[in-house]
Amino acid sequence: MNNKERFSDRVDSYLKYRPSYPEEAIDYLYDHVGLRSNSRIADIGAGTGIFSKLILERRSYVIAVEPNEAMRAASEQMLNKNSNFQAISGSAESTGLPDQSVEFIVCAQAFHWFDRSGAQAEFRRILQPGGKVILIWNTRLTNGTPFREEYDDLLHTYGTDYKKVNHKNVSQTMLQSFFKEVTMHEERFRISQEFDFESLRGRLLSSSYSPVPGHPHYIPMMKELRNLFDRTNKDGIVHFDYETEIFWGEV
Repeated sequence: MNNKERFSDRVDSYLKYRPSYPEEAIDYLYDHVGLRSNSRIADIGAGTGIFSKLILERRSYVIAVEPNEAMRAASEQMLNKNSNFQAISGSAESTGLPDQSVEFIVCAQAFHWFDRSGAQAEFRRILQPGGKVILIWNTRLTNGTPFREEYDDLLHTYGTDYKKVNHKNVSQTMLQSFFKEVTMHEERFRISQEFDFESLRGRLLSSSYSPVPGHPHYIPMMKELRNLFDRTNKDGIVHFDYETEIFWGEV
């Protein structure tokens, strides 16, 4: 499947069940990385606008660049009333933005889908001198509790290409090579979600590697998800725990 179309039929689940980002992480970007209330920021691979919304709340100017029409439409529906927001059709490798037009680039839960060399060249073109790139992921914890470990096993068993598209495939070496030498900084925060069974099901279906109804893995996956929930829930709730990882610097 074309990576730019992977989420077209999952927009509703994505909006309802994907996590936001910790307030402390946004504070860090404004207190330490240099974002300001009047900064011009390109949110590349902006999806449904989850991250754009957070920086709009800090009164920054946001250009959301998103190639997927359905996801871009969802961001526009949520955020177009904000005069500081603009959504455009484009990709990390070809944003359509003018030269040196933004001070910062943010890529939230998106960088692992990019062609790194193409994105690097494009980011250098559209950034103003001294501009920074910020890569952010909510990384789901996969060990430490029976639920975390068995849920990850479920994805390996039934996911269509979970191992291939997992953003953890982006290594520290790859990240360091993307940024200018010795300019990459790192910071980490924590966030958690609580799910009953129906919302856990929705969270699973928001993932591009999750089989959809009609796929031969769909029914056995849902049966195992139900069994997993029944084994591991406490008072009808399971937790998704994340480490929010931030990598930033010059390119």
